[in-house]
Amino acid sequence: MVHITSPLKRPLLLSAFLGLAGCATTVDGPARAIPGPPALNDSNVFCEASRTELVIPVGGAFAEGSLVKDFYTGNTARVRNGQVRMTPDDNAEGLLLLEPVDETVHAFTWAGATVYFAVTDRFANGRADNDINYGRQKDGKDEIGTFHGGDFAGLTQKLDYLADLGVNALWITPPFEQMHGWVGGGDRGDFRHYGYHGYYALDFTVPDANFGTREEFRTLVQQAHQRGIRVVMDVVMNHPGYSSLQDMQTFNFGALHSGFEKHLPEHWGDWRPESWENHHAYHAFIDYDHADWRNWWGKDWVRAGIADYDTPPSASVDPVRGSLAFLPDFKTESTNPVELPVFLRNKESSRAEHLDNATVREYLITWLTDWVREFGVDGFRVDTAKHVEPDAWRELKARAQEALDDYRERHPDTALPSEEFWMVAEVFPHSVRKTGYFDAGFDAVINFDLQAEAKAGARCLQAMEPVYREYADKLHGDDPFNVLSYISSHDTKLFAQIAGDDNTLKKRAAAALLFTPGAVQLFYGDESGRAFGPTGSDPHQGTRSAMNWQAIEAGEVSDILNHWRTLGQFRQRHPAIGAGEHKLISQQPYVFSRQHGDDTVVIAFGSGN
Repeated sequence: MVHITSPLKRPLLLSAFLGLAGCATTVDGPARAIPGPPALNDSNVFCEASRTELVIPVGGAFAEGSLVKDFYTGNTARVRNGQVRMTPDDNAEGLLLLEPVDETVHAFTWAGATVYFAVTDRFANGRADNDINYGRQKDGKDEIGTFHGGDFAGLTQKLDYLADLGVNALWITPPFEQMHGWVGGGDRGDFRHYGYHGYYALDFTVPDANFGTREEFRTLVQQAHQRGIRVVMDVVMNHPGYSSLQDMQTFNFGALHSGFEKHLPEHWGDWRPESWENHHAYHAFIDYDHADWRNWWGKDWVRAGIADYDTPPSASVDPVRGSLAFLPDFKTESTNPVELPVFLRNKESSRAEHLDNATVREYLITWLTDWVREFGVDGFRVDTAKHVEPDAWRELKARAQEALDDYRERHPDTALPSEEFWMVAEVFPHSVRKTGYFDAGFDAVINFDLQAEAKAGARCLQAMEPVYREYADKLHGDDPFNVLSYISSHDTKLFAQIAGDDNTLKKRAAAALLFTPGAVQLFYGDESGRAFGPTGSDPHQGTRSAMNWQAIEAGEVSDILNHWRTLGQFRQRHPAIGAGEHKLISQQPYVFSRQHGDDTVVIAFGSGN
């Protein structure tokens, strides 16, 4: 979700925000009875990584006399007296990643997935000739809220990069055509805010030209599948995008106050505020009571508090029917049939068609699942899930599964990693617990807790023990469920902000995240120390800075990136890391095992603390 704040009136059409050598200390008894080292409760404790030989107890995870390998170095050792002796690689930050030498390939499970979240526009520009469309413009300044040029072609070109990270699912921002124009960005309206992030949909049936073509999207999905990477598409069913001056003029909806055309340029989207104004000021030109707002979505489709549209309650009072961040709220709960909105009927490029006796919900679900049916999309990340009624999500999941089944039947010879359609919900601020969302069609919910917990773990991995134990016990207990945990997000902050200039923390964060039970999410650039960018008066815009390809290609962040790659590949080889039983074996060095079926690993961290 893109968070927005605005002090202005007409809220629903206003602006966007918008390791030491030595003997091991082993532990007997159940893991939950083992207290963590008290000093590690201090998030400022920093463990010096061991580069000398460690004695690693394997706790019965590997049979006596068996040969095990450290995935980081490729070195092997034989289990003697329940232990192995090995030395961490100089670049491994004290880690030893132990697996059987005769390791076999283990089947993928979403319970141990590694999901890479890329904001399409900010990730990779594969085609410069599609960077400007629909009359959009650069601002010539910090480009906080403008389109940067990232596209489907760029994502496709970087799939081998993602495969090298051990990624097995790619989450992309919504690909739909966005509102063409801009709204005022931030509380102060200090920048132009376009829908570069995909959450301001204009037409759900076609891709935005800035992102690319239908064939380029098809190629992205097919090429991802050939690498065993599933594609998870971000979807929004709570709201469309805002109105903008540019869209009002292009699609002939809404109206200006009489005579106010003289205050606007020939192309309304080119308007600039005077020196004493900000980018919210254009609202003074607009007659929000005019009857021609019926030519937009219309009162049967959304609550928007304009003209004859219903005024929504506060989302704090009614989370389902309230407006979020001043956005028009879809009437997904309505049982009344609706006609296609006027502007979509008249939009030549739209693929939206009339559906007999269809409700708002039925139109939206049809539009969203058509992407699955045509392209073979493997899953949805659902935006603002708590603000739409649960029945809508159950229906979306069932229809999406039908669409995926249909695609698989029509493409029997195509690389298709997924049989079961996967849905994950964004429910702020959900934690690791099983709630009603799992009865509403969701296979996982985003976990908002790990970002704060991972700081201490990046400094000293032992600090993650109570977190790992709690997560594994909850997720893989008698009533199993799944969460998607992260350390960076487009709606909170980057771990790079938490780490500051400390590249060692950026590197060590890989272990804290990638060894977390359940599914985990890398936000683009976690693996390369991508820096926080220009943000204006919206504290979240800087989390969506351009991917730091120049630093990667120049080798400036190779130490960080190579570490993430090694740990990511190890996680990919072993679903047990995310899906398995967690067992603490030793406190010093810190050693634990994960086991899921016939998949067993032992992870050790040697430190000087």
